Amino acid sequence: MEFTKSLIKGKLIKRYKRFFVDVKLNKEVVIAHCPNTGSMKGLLKEGNEVYLLKHDDPKRKLKYGLEIIKASKNLVGVNTHMANKIVNHGLSNNLIKELKDINTIKPEVFFNKETRFDFLIEKNKQKSFVEVKNVTLFRDKKTAEFPDAITSRGSKHLLALIDAIKKGYKSYLIFLVQIQNMENFKIAKDIDEEYYKNYLFAKKAGVNFLAYRCKINSKEILIEKKLKIINE
Repeated sequence: MEFTKSLIKGKLIKRYKRFFVDVKLNKEVVIAHCPNTGSMKGLLKEGNEVYLLKHDDPKRKLKYGLEIIKASKNLVGVNTHMANKIVNHGLSNNLIKELKDINTIKPEVFFNKETRFDFLIEKNKQKSFVEVKNVTLFRDKKTAEFPDAITSRGSKHLLALIDAIKKGYKSYLIFLVQIQNMENFKIAKDIDEEYYKNYLFAKKAGVNFLAYRCKINSKEILIEKKLKIINE
């Protein structure tokens, strides 16, 4: 996914009220929208390099949106709204080797009254649900982790993916690692043990888990490489 225009580099001052970040651009301090409601654990150190997208829409209250943070020498894509666009691009361009040559891709499809999955895809008359989780946590140089906080919603999605298998669908969960230089992925068991238990339960039930790293720069973010899941 290409950005609509070049990103602007600044320095992070602070994040507050979940949706706002103060950023220093040259000698000016601006308030930017933070399109990530998660904890953003490990990313919010004052002085971290950040990249903002400037919006021209006069209806927007904030002219800038936060897209990338540089933490521990790695660029990290923090806009959770980009995750599905990146995966949709990956599905459409055969960048996910397990899901190549798909016949149809439908975004945001309800499975039941309570659960909507990110994609419903079909290949050779086999329908599959695909759920995407954006990954921004890393605590060592090569391993990305999810989640970065307790996620009851994430556990709910795992159980729903199991139900989908029982109804004849295939189920996939893609951990989209928007972090440079990662080689492995694992579930952060110490952060959410319940999610880890549900992950093991879902894996045993037949849910397919994939982890893919993104190529990230100030012009584009797109799927680059499959990562090894090391919880097993």
